[in-house]
Amino acid sequence: MDRTRILVDPSQESNEESKLPHSYRLLALPLLLPDSPRRFRDVRLLRPAIAPSVPEPPLCEGEVRVRVGRGRGRTEPARTTLPRMLRGPGLHFPAAPGAPSEDSIYQRTAGGRPLVPPPPRSRRVAGESARAGSRSPGQGKVGKGAGAASMGEPQRSTRILVTGGSGLVGRAIQKVVADGARLPGEDWVFVSSKDADLTNAAQTRALFEKVQPTHVIHLAAMVGGLFRNMKYNLDFWRKNVHINDNVLHSAFEVGARKVVSCLSTCIFPDKTTYPIDETMIHDGPPHSSNFGYSYAKRMIDVQNRAYFQQHGCTFTAVIPTNVFGPHDNFNIEDGHVLPGLIHKVHLAKSRGSALTVWGTGRPRRQFIYSLDLARLFLWVLREYDQVEPIILSVGEEDEVSIREAAEAVVEAMDFHGEVIFDTTKSDGQFKKTASNSKLRAYLPDFRFTPFKQAVKETCAWFTDNYEEARK
Repeated sequence: MDRTRILVDPSQESNEESKLPHSYRLLALPLLLPDSPRRFRDVRLLRPAIAPSVPEPPLCEGEVRVRVGRGRGRTEPARTTLPRMLRGPGLHFPAAPGAPSEDSIYQRTAGGRPLVPPPPRSRRVAGESARAGSRSPGQGKVGKGAGAASMGEPQRSTRILVTGGSGLVGRAIQKVVADGARLPGEDWVFVSSKDADLTNAAQTRALFEKVQPTHVIHLAAMVGGLFRNMKYNLDFWRKNVHINDNVLHSAFEVGARKVVSCLSTCIFPDKTTYPIDETMIHDGPPHSSNFGYSYAKRMIDVQNRAYFQQHGCTFTAVIPTNVFGPHDNFNIEDGHVLPGLIHKVHLAKSRGSALTVWGTGRPRRQFIYSLDLARLFLWVLREYDQVEPIILSVGEEDEVSIREAAEAVVEAMDFHGEVIFDTTKSDGQFKKTASNSKLRAYLPDFRFTPFKQAVKETCAWFTDNYEEARK
């Protein structure tokens, strides 16, 4: 079915925007909300709220304009065709030439209230098939531009370039693909800093010209733990901005059909309400401890929207919570909290000394196992077609304190020594609880690896690979 772009005029706003049906949103390109202060959770933005001065694009053939507000009209019958379905109380839908008139896809009750269907459920997620004993999924359409095709089409080769392929998430994706998630016709290329310096525009362009990817998973970044971020905010900003701009523009220049970049929950405002969700990224400044990294990651979202608005590119991003797993960086000074704790416990156990945990242990985090994240990355690459980012996380109920995380590591590594919390060290941001309701709307049955099991597997990998592990 052909897609139709909808342009929204917010000049007469009301609370009716939440009634836009999800089924219609899936048939349309992202909605345009030029400079509205309202938050629209059920529509996709063509122009970000932080750039209201960008001129509104003219109507093209097949496009219609929707007014969000106290529109005119009457209650439609129980079944109505696509061009008419948004007419009625709260929504005005003027006629437009070229508007599609496919079979009925939306219903209203006798009282005129919309029956909004739930978001579509993906057939399966990569890796779930291994648990269920069936073939890996992912036959959905990818991309909106010319040449966009199903990644499952055997007659058309798909080449997926993964930057940062030797890191924590990159190695997890390699494992998931190798364990059976690869689809026919897919060619996976994993690269690291040894293949190209992505802060260098010429080297990045040469890499993309050589690989000629149709799809890109962008993981490469300068990363580090709390104390490294506090010390080198400028470096985190400059290097990541260069990397991201070079990767996205090179992907555009070689005609990549889709790019999925990796953000972080640290990009969200420090002063906010909880749980945070995808609509809140630009609502305020991030925590001061890592503002350089946070702002650089935020700009990926701005660039994704700009590439879509100006060129129609399907560039999107995921926002995972705290990732951990095999092949992590276990450096105590520069690594993240959980791999740092694992390394500390290993050393304390081997030396017969006490375990010192930096901070009070009270801050709370949502941890996601890297292999779970890898399976979700493949789902996003194959099935998720929005430009707006999506949070990939365990639920709010699975949030744990740093103290609880330390206790899980102590248990997994069978450590029986003293545990000391050094309260002279900074706690960093107390919490950044994220909602995974958008993810669950798509994948209500996705099973995350239980936290203690994932910690145990990670500790075992670190112990078995201690000499080779990054530390």
